[in-house]
Amino acid sequence: MIGNDEDGDVPSSPDAVDPDAIVDGAAADSADSDHERLQGLPRLLRYALLAKDNVDDTVAHRLVAEIDELCPNLPQNADWAAAQSSETGFALAAKLDRLAVVRDVPALRNLSDCVRLLTLTLPCAPQRFGVYRRVARAMILAFRQIEANLAEERCAELERIVYGFAALPAAIGANDSACSWPAISNAAHLGEQSARHRIRAAVARTAQSVRRQVERQTQAATPKDTTSIEATAADQPESDAVAPNRVIVVRIDQKELKNLKFVEPFKHVINSALPLVETPALDRVRTNLIAEFPYAVDVVDFVLTDLISRPTVRLRPLLLVGEPGGGKSRFARRLGEQLGVAIWRTDASQSDGNVFAGTERRWNSTEPCHPLLAIARGRIANPIVLIDEIEKAGTRSDNGRLWDCLLGLLEPETSARYPDPALQTPLDLSHVSYVATANTLDPLPSPLLDRFRIVAFPKPTLGDLDVLLPGLIEAIAADRGVDGRWIAPLNAHERAAITAAWRGGSIRRLRRVLEAIIQARDRTAPRH
Repeated sequence: MIGNDEDGDVPSSPDAVDPDAIVDGAAADSADSDHERLQGLPRLLRYALLAKDNVDDTVAHRLVAEIDELCPNLPQNADWAAAQSSETGFALAAKLDRLAVVRDVPALRNLSDCVRLLTLTLPCAPQRFGVYRRVARAMILAFRQIEANLAEERCAELERIVYGFAALPAAIGANDSACSWPAISNAAHLGEQSARHRIRAAVARTAQSVRRQVERQTQAATPKDTTSIEATAADQPESDAVAPNRVIVVRIDQKELKNLKFVEPFKHVINSALPLVETPALDRVRTNLIAEFPYAVDVVDFVLTDLISRPTVRLRPLLLVGEPGGGKSRFARRLGEQLGVAIWRTDASQSDGNVFAGTERRWNSTEPCHPLLAIARGRIANPIVLIDEIEKAGTRSDNGRLWDCLLGLLEPETSARYPDPALQTPLDLSHVSYVATANTLDPLPSPLLDRFRIVAFPKPTLGDLDVLLPGLIEAIAADRGVDGRWIAPLNAHERAAITAAWRGGSIRRLRRVLEAIIQARDRTAPRH
């Protein structure tokens, strides 16, 4: 085993990683009907993918059940199932290593590495670095054994996770806010960041090569007499020239436009070069968001990293997952306000695919897709479309599922030429950003999850109370139609009452407690 200080009584080489142990048993227990993309992968890599996609404890429970099949009634397994902590996790891993040697069952050693994978947190403590190194080496070895048999897209996904995980201890500083997250949930993001510039360089080289090839072919086919070419260039309409940071989202012939009565509410965006909101100073945006969401620093950094070096605002599809009341929707709204872009909110539980994706021109209720309506309302080409509680979208296909219609909109290739059913012409929706919120990932189909960047949205704690209260008081004052200064600061007794009723968690609950205290204060206030 690799530097495992807890397993010194196991007679094995300190750096040994058994290749057979990594792969054995993987084929049988990977044939999950709901996880077809996991089939054929080694166990350790499958759990890495599952842990990366899930923010709850379902993955750990799955591993507990798998261990119980090979080692029934193992006390350490029961302890870890009851309380998933570093102590119970590493104790279970050490026990599995001992049983692997005593019983000569390599699969148990593989299971012990899976337990360590789900137990390791950040920042990496010095005494755990050996354990970290063991799991990282096992993941790299497993990936090397199967990469030749995988599609490039799957290799890219695994490569991000495997090498991102291996680099985490050195790349992540001592950040206490990350301790509550499994380390594996940060691996894909770091792996993508470490390869971003190499990918861009490869794309640039490919584009340059294609450009040179096209130039050579054009030169070879160019006739000596260039009169026709000059005439063609002279015939190009001046309206095709679009100023920088502007986009024509929809083009419709003027003759046809006169016959479309339903376009009046958004006629101003047709054939018009709409502006793209430029990326503001990210340090200022970060400071403002952290002041309002001090418990979500990691989420703020994760989201804003996507805008580095982008001249205009465009976020890759983002899915915020967390318990109800944590402030996910408010964070998405404040993010758009800080970035200076318009926000279009859709309640997934009340929407279906036919409405969101646009309705056919032959119906009386003809309407274009919601992203175009968002563009028309904001008069910009890069608004943010917020899809609230996406997991509650209807699953009946009578009118089209919201989940299905989102697939084309979330893909850059198809969104740049989205066939709107009402206007019956391609739309350029490639600059629209999509942010969705969810309380759980369970019902969402894997094709949809593959198109989102999934980030866990944490819950506020009692330590965040002082930062949260001023904003909530301002919000209550705004609802009452008064200035926030009319509401006096909380006294010591009122603050003690809040801390007794709210120990962390839902911000909605905190607001209800605060409103009850302010109402009680108003009732007992002296009347003049």
